[in-house]
Amino acid sequence: MWAPDIYEGSPTLVTTFLSIAPKISISKNMSRVSIVASYGGTLQQIFIFCSIASMVLGELAAMAQMKVKRPLAHSSIGHVGYICTGFSCDTIEGIQSLLIGIFIYASMTIDAFAIVPALWQTRVKYIADLGTLAKTNPILAMTFSITMFSYAGIPPLASFCSKFYLFFAALGCGVTS
Repeated sequence: MWAPDIYEGSPTLVTTFLSIAPKISISKNMSRVSIVASYGGTLQQIFIFCSIASMVLGELAAMAQMKVKRPLAHSSIGHVGYICTGFSCDTIEGIQSLLIGIFIYASMTIDAFAIVPALWQTRVKYIADLGTLAKTNPILAMTFSITMFSYAGIPPLASFCSKFYLFFAALGCGVTS
């Protein structure tokens, strides 16, 4: 629960790095482990539990936030769950879907954190202030809306495709069994 405070207090460039770099590092190291050794059913169940817990807790905590940067921190926590979903498969399809998801997540995160300073210039710090953004700066409002809808996984945006592929790979390898 320290992540929202760090995201709120850090400069935007540092926050972007803190949001992307650990997930890429975790994915790289876990992919290396997955390629070398196959882990058993117990570890797969742990990954499944951690992924569900991370997704649910991250998304529920994001709904209670008032400032613009804080839901991005909780979304980052939720996206760790999608990483665990890819690893729970222990298959090539799971790793491929994970890598696609990481690339799309990194792209969306860079976009979202590039928009945050522009929001602050228009004096938007709180989520309640976003309602007037469409009147004052419609292009910025549209860009931010599309980015947030993609974060949420709304079809036909890129994050929906990556999450669909992750869950399709998880169902294909028997994670639900």
